[in-house]
Amino acid sequence: MRAEVIARNYAETLMDLAERAGGPEAVEEYGAAMDEVAELLADGRVREFLATPRVTAQAKKDALVAALGGRVPAPFLRFLQVVVDKRRQGQLAEIAAQFRALVDERAGRVRVAVEISHAPDAALQAEIGQSLANRLGKVVIPSFTVNPDLLGGVVVRIGDEILDGSVRSRAQGLRRRLLAAELPPAGSGAAAPA
Repeated sequence: MRAEVIARNYAETLMDLAERAGGPEAVEEYGAAMDEVAELLADGRVREFLATPRVTAQAKKDALVAALGGRVPAPFLRFLQVVVDKRRQGQLAEIAAQFRALVDERAGRVRVAVEISHAPDAALQAEIGQSLANRLGKVVIPSFTVNPDLLGGVVVRIGDEILDGSVRSRAQGLRRRLLAAELPPAGSGAAAPA
């Protein structure tokens, strides 16, 4: 079974736990807890500790309890321990991403990556976010990155979909159309296509 499918199954199980624990408020609480786990996993030493077979599953579970006990809901912590028991701790980052996607889906939110040619000010960020929200019909959570190679415009990534409104892309499209256009024979007096 593909890793993405496995991670999605674990994320859906965690979503069921959260909904049974207390509805939308618990879902947000579990989402914050999973974000905390994702932050821990950003540290290479933590990832290595959880991945190495030299450390027993019990030691890994004890470390998770020591790090997260009292800060996350008890059912969430038990879920993490089951993940370790099933030897899926290497997929915790992907499980976190899948769970975040489920939380956003339930809340009517969508996360988008926006590439822009220059650093946007707060007003431009708000304008782009509102424009995307109007187009998608959802609350948009944009993350911005600067790419000077775009020359102007923006490139938006929504999951697997790419909306390319960059000047570079438009220039490349114009170049392709010009190269593909047939020119009239010399001396025919016909105007060149625009």
